[in-house]
Amino acid sequence: MKPPLGEGPVTGARGRLRRPLSRSRYAALSALSFLGLLVLWSLLTYSGWVDPLFLPPPHEVLSDGVRLFWEEGFLRDVAITVQRVILGFLLAATVGIPLGILIGVSGAADALLEPLLSFARYMPASAFIPLLILWIGVGEGEKVAVIFLGSFFSLALMVAVHVRGVGRELLEVAYTLGATPAQVVRKIILPAASPHIFDSLRIILGWAWTYIIVAELVAAQHGIGHVILQSQRLLQTGPILVGILTIGLIGLASDLSLRALGQRLFSWRES
Repeated sequence: MKPPLGEGPVTGARGRLRRPLSRSRYAALSALSFLGLLVLWSLLTYSGWVDPLFLPPPHEVLSDGVRLFWEEGFLRDVAITVQRVILGFLLAATVGIPLGILIGVSGAADALLEPLLSFARYMPASAFIPLLILWIGVGEGEKVAVIFLGSFFSLALMVAVHVRGVGRELLEVAYTLGATPAQVVRKIILPAASPHIFDSLRIILGWAWTYIIVAELVAAQHGIGHVILQSQRLLQTGPILVGILTIGLIGLASDLSLRALGQRLFSWRES
C-alpha cells in the first residue's frame, strides 16, 4: 500500500530535501564546524602528537598574528593583497561576462571562441608566470595578470553555460510576440541568467584568492604571499598559518557579502 501523499520517506516533512533552516540554526551549525576544527587542532598540538615546528598550538598562532599586525605592519600586506585580487577579479569579470554572453547567444562566437577558451582553461595560470615576467615585468601588472588568467577563462565559459540554460520556450514566445534578438537578450536572457552568473562570480572570486599566493611568490616585496614565503625560509610555521587563516577569513567575508548582495538583488529567485 502506498503511503498517503506528503507522508512518504521523501515528501514527508522530515524527509524533504533542501528544507530551509532558520538563520539562528544555520549560524549555530556553521559555528559548530569551526569549533570542531579548533578542537581537533588543539588536541593535536597540546597533546604533543604533532611537533610545534610543523603545527604550533592555537595560542602561539594567535600571538604571532598579534605581533604581525601590531608590530610588523601586516595590515599593509593584507591591503596590498586584497587590492591585487580585486583588480584581477574585476578585469576578469569585465571581459569574461560580455564574452560569455556572446558565446551563449551566438553560434558563430560559440564555434570560434569556446574551443579556444576550453583549451586555455586547462593551462595553469602559474605556468604563464615566466612569460608574464618577460612581457610585463615583475611589478603589480604581473601579479594582477596571474589573477586574471586564473579567473577569466573559466568565468567566460560558466557565463556561456548559464546563458544557454535559459529555457528555449521563453525565447520562442518572445520571438512570437515580435521581439528582436537584442530585446530577447536584454529582457529575457539576461534577467533569467543573471542570478546564476552572480553565483559564478562568487565561485570565481574564491578561485582568484587561490592564485594570489602563486602570484606573490615571485619578486614580491609586500603582500600575504610574500610574508608566507619569508616565514617559510625562516621555518616560522606560526606566521605561515596566520597568512593562510587571514586569506581564509577575508575570502569567507567576501563570499558572505556577495551572498547577501545576491539575495537582495535576486530576492525573487527560489531558494
